[in-house]
Amino acid sequence: MKMLFKQRLFSWFDSYDIYGEDGQVLYTVKGQLSWGHCFKIYDSFGNCLGTVKQRILTLLPKFEIYMNDAYVGCISREFTFFRPRYNIDYNGWQVEGDFLEWDYNIMSASGNTVASVSKEIWNWTDTYSINVYNPADALSALMLVLAIDAEKCSRKD
Repeated sequence: MKMLFKQRLFSWFDSYDIYGEDGQVLYTVKGQLSWGHCFKIYDSFGNCLGTVKQRILTLLPKFEIYMNDAYVGCISREFTFFRPRYNIDYNGWQVEGDFLEWDYNIMSASGNTVASVSKEIWNWTDTYSINVYNPADALSALMLVLAIDAEKCSRKD
């Protein structure tokens, strides 16, 4: 399953549309007014499916992930000098990527690729292509990509 993650050009808060291979909107992500980043993910019918919320007052950025208002885990940046690394405490996933963080893979605990993410650099706004190998993992992978993108924005990359 391929998704195109595209930031809206004009919005007060970070807002994104996530398109499927057929060009239809699968998810809409709306930024919320809060301390730190907070994103609500909606399906095409307007139902809230999940939230990615930055925990403030932490040494390194940390994002909590909720599905249907139930806490499922968090992602936090680990202290490193060169290659960014993340500690993910849900689904047993880990992230492996390049130095610029534009292309990375989400890996399962067993070493299988859950999703591949690549940034399309010739666009006016942040645009990512996300290949999810099991459609059941699409929402979880999207929430992880949102958290990583928000963490990069926190660093002003």
